[in-house]
Amino acid sequence: MRLLVSGGAGFIGSHFVKRLLAAGEDVVVLDKLTYSGNRANLPDGVDLIHGDIAEPADVARAAEGCDAIVNFAAETHVDRSILSAEDFGRTEFRGTQVLLEHIRDSGVRLVQVSTDEVYGDLEAGGSSKESDPLNPSSPYSAAKAAGELLIPAYVRTFGVNASITRGSNTYGPNQYPEKFIPLFVTNALDGAPLPLYGDGRQVRDWLHVEDHCAGIESVLRNGRPGEVYNVGGDNERHNIDVAEKLLELTGADRSLLRRVDDRPGHDRRYSLDTAKLRGLGWEPRIPFDEGLRTTVEWYRDNRAWWEPIKSGEYREYYERQYGERLSTSSPV
Repeated sequence: MRLLVSGGAGFIGSHFVKRLLAAGEDVVVLDKLTYSGNRANLPDGVDLIHGDIAEPADVARAAEGCDAIVNFAAETHVDRSILSAEDFGRTEFRGTQVLLEHIRDSGVRLVQVSTDEVYGDLEAGGSSKESDPLNPSSPYSAAKAAGELLIPAYVRTFGVNASITRGSNTYGPNQYPEKFIPLFVTNALDGAPLPLYGDGRQVRDWLHVEDHCAGIESVLRNGRPGEVYNVGGDNERHNIDVAEKLLELTGADRSLLRRVDDRPGHDRRYSLDTAKLRGLGWEPRIPFDEGLRTTVEWYRDNRAWWEPIKSGEYREYYERQYGERLSTSSPV
């Protein structure tokens, strides 16, 4: 197949591109190359088109001759959506609509990569099933849910061939260091504070990026139009426990771990029921302790990738997000 991977220069998207190339597929990448889209994430020689999924002409140019589109393009960080939500609606909703209009006309397949955060908080227990109602808590997850809701409408009304995946918290190499695990790893390696929100008892289901990509590929090849598939690691951990494991793996002192004011509307727990995707033959294969260890090793060995990132725009964001919080932080 010839496949368009939109948002393919980002974290999960770039790993998916490499997976497709290893399988012998013909791949073209469409990426806006905003702060978290990085050419260095992609192998040399990949067909990369600099463009925006919210612009029909860019999508038409990139998708010419393609058999399917896998859409990773998104503004992905909850904290940034709280600071400023404008870009999230454009990319997550308008961009999805442009892709749907393209496949409506062209007849190609679309897989929309979404998030478990659209289900909202599961503090009371249980695991989210694909048929559960959406209850997003942040501007980010609300924008993802809004884009998602277009898909079953287009499937029913126009008969397009589109499926959705909802992934749990994903980690691994070359993840932009604003996210929890790479933020804590790179700060620990630099001897900088590790800002832990609130009591640190929030629960996330951690999934290695390679397992996430394998799940998306299963849906691409075997998923049914109009269906949603959860992609989870079956690996729930409290944030504070992950933070302490990262201190151990980096050899950093526990005094770096600082309790800071929690973010507004912070969900306490996510959990996914993945029986439906397992029915397609997928299951997560990378144990968390192994995946976390190799991820820390990657950041330790690849300072040349992340050190330039943690300046300029990133530094301005970091100061806005954590400067005041850290000034009033306390030991954990």
